[in-house]
Amino acid sequence: MPRLPLIALLLGLLLLGGCASTGGPEGATSEADPLEPWNRAVYRFNRTADEWVLAPAARGYVAVTPDPVDTGVTNVFQNLEDVGNLVNNALQGKMDRAVSDLGRIGFNTTLGLLGIFDVATPLGFERHSEDFGQTLGWWGMPSGPYFVLPLLGPSTIRDTAGRGGDYFVSPYDYLELTTPQAWGLYTARAVDFRASLLGTDRLLDEASFDPYAFQRDAWLQRRINQVHDGNPPVMNEEEMQMLEGMEGVGE
Repeated sequence: MPRLPLIALLLGLLLLGGCASTGGPEGATSEADPLEPWNRAVYRFNRTADEWVLAPAARGYVAVTPDPVDTGVTNVFQNLEDVGNLVNNALQGKMDRAVSDLGRIGFNTTLGLLGIFDVATPLGFERHSEDFGQTLGWWGMPSGPYFVLPLLGPSTIRDTAGRGGDYFVSPYDYLELTTPQAWGLYTARAVDFRASLLGTDRLLDEASFDPYAFQRDAWLQRRINQVHDGNPPVMNEEEMQMLEGMEGVGE
């Protein structure tokens, strides 16, 4: 996507998020899931696409790929993504984590043969996953409404805008790949990631009479913990009622 149109899109999303948010807790808005009609429609589309395309591809990939090769592929993609982790940890002022990310990139790219082998973790360089949506949340930007993206899945208005920041720091954008190579890379990453989630399929189907609501509530709670590094702020009674309203949607 050209950069100027992308910037315009991100500014629009941020403005929408600011208008829709009340400044309450992460994931809570003035209404419980105000974009629910859109979200449910996209959720159904995503489930259909996953059922017919991505999940079968992931199962086929797991069936034919030896575990060491699968691990190596995952490590390569994680090594590339550590660049974004480094940038976002630095932007959040978490310099100890940024140093750890830098060490991971250095050791895994060299000794780990471009990331095929994770040599950094045994050396004490822990991985810290961060993205620009988390950075915006760390800076205090409200999340805005829950927002399901076609093919990409759960998000919020803030996190959708944050994907633009991730785009600018992603090494994928600077590899100078041709279009077929780029699509091949993104497809391989999607299949590899989906393969790591195969064990959760039954949980989503069986954990609730409403899988959409279950996924939404679980994702929002997880996102709160990610933004606040596992220590979300204590909510007052009004904020708790707002979250309870969110949990009641779709029941």
